[in-house]
Amino acid sequence: MRSERLLALALVATCLGGPAVTADFSDPTWPCVQRKVERLSVGLMWPHPLVEPELAPDTEAAVDELAGRFALRRLELDEIAPTLDDFVAEHGADPALLGTVFARTFDRLAATRTTIIKGIEDYSLSQIALSEKIGGIRSEMDALLVAETPDYDRIDALEAQLDWDERIYTDRRQSLTYVCETPVLLEKRLFAIAQMLLDVSEG
Repeated sequence: MRSERLLALALVATCLGGPAVTADFSDPTWPCVQRKVERLSVGLMWPHPLVEPELAPDTEAAVDELAGRFALRRLELDEIAPTLDDFVAEHGADPALLGTVFARTFDRLAATRTTIIKGIEDYSLSQIALSEKIGGIRSEMDALLVAETPDYDRIDALEAQLDWDERIYTDRRQSLTYVCETPVLLEKRLFAIAQMLLDVSEG
């Protein structure tokens, strides 16, 4: 029943104009055209066994620093390349060591991605609730307009509320493209980091 209700509300949202609340009716809480992948697999990105070696304190600190830089989305990978070169020059390019760098980077970015996906789901549910509210306001206005003695004060108040709610709905919808792209961008970044580290370990 809950799924049917959410699907009906998604169709109501379509009538408001623009993309529907959800692009995949199999999961009405997911509003993105991108396929929903809740959890990433580190094994699909890193082909070697991830067994963390015993690390000296200075290597441990260097691994954390490099992983932290890789996890900073505002840094392009080209900007991090010199830091990686310095790391390899000082600590070597053992696949197990670089795998540890990747595993720690993966954990950080995967956690960020999970938080973002939860935020998208919450966003979708708030849009569904708002579309339901808008539908209710329209139904009440329609009933008042055909009444024998219309309450124009109430109709005016409802119209003002409808304008406000539709503006909020539209503003939220316009930010949807960027929000939905973020988990995909994080996944692409992780694949690129894995390849960058593998190139070094195999080079």
